[in-house]
Amino acid sequence: MRQIITLCGTNRPGNFTGKALAVVEDELRTHPLELTSFHAAELQLDFPGRPPTEDAQRLKEAASAASGIVIATPEYHGGYSAMTKLMIENLGFPSALGGKPVALLGVAAGRIGAIKSLEQLRGVCSHTGAIVLPGSVSIAGVQQAFDAEGRCTDEAVEGALRGLGTALLEFIKDYVCPKHALEALVRGEGAPWVAEV
Repeated sequence: MRQIITLCGTNRPGNFTGKALAVVEDELRTHPLELTSFHAAELQLDFPGRPPTEDAQRLKEAASAASGIVIATPEYHGGYSAMTKLMIENLGFPSALGGKPVALLGVAAGRIGAIKSLEQLRGVCSHTGAIVLPGSVSIAGVQQAFDAEGRCTDEAVEGALRGLGTALLEFIKDYVCPKHALEALVRGEGAPWVAEV
């Protein structure tokens, strides 16, 4: 069964990043997979160069075993959040993101959304060896897209968020699964291919 993990890169109480990510997670749960969510506010993580915490080890193990990853960040001062970076730093070196399909989500209060933070995050994730999916989702004016209970009230925003989850699963199905099947055949682990004559 496919294992997907999501990373919510903020520890701000009542944050909109988590509300947006919850819509993606809701879409992912409509498919047969194992979903594990990591929220920065619930993790004890240390800085690079220090011994990994238990939470860091758990995060790294989950990322290593994952078929795909969704990383969600708010945009702070034109960049992605420090908590998002801390989560990435705790995935080790070489990074557990290496070779993993990664879908990116950014939210912002402003009119241009999280474009700048997603550009930076794409660069960092690509540097770790992650396969960053095209079509990252940036939500502008995020406060207006959710009601007081955290429900998405904007049909277009909800469609984009659900589409991010679907895009990750389709990428895994169309590109990752065939790659592993081919590698198994090349190594002689699968059934031999026989041409019909």
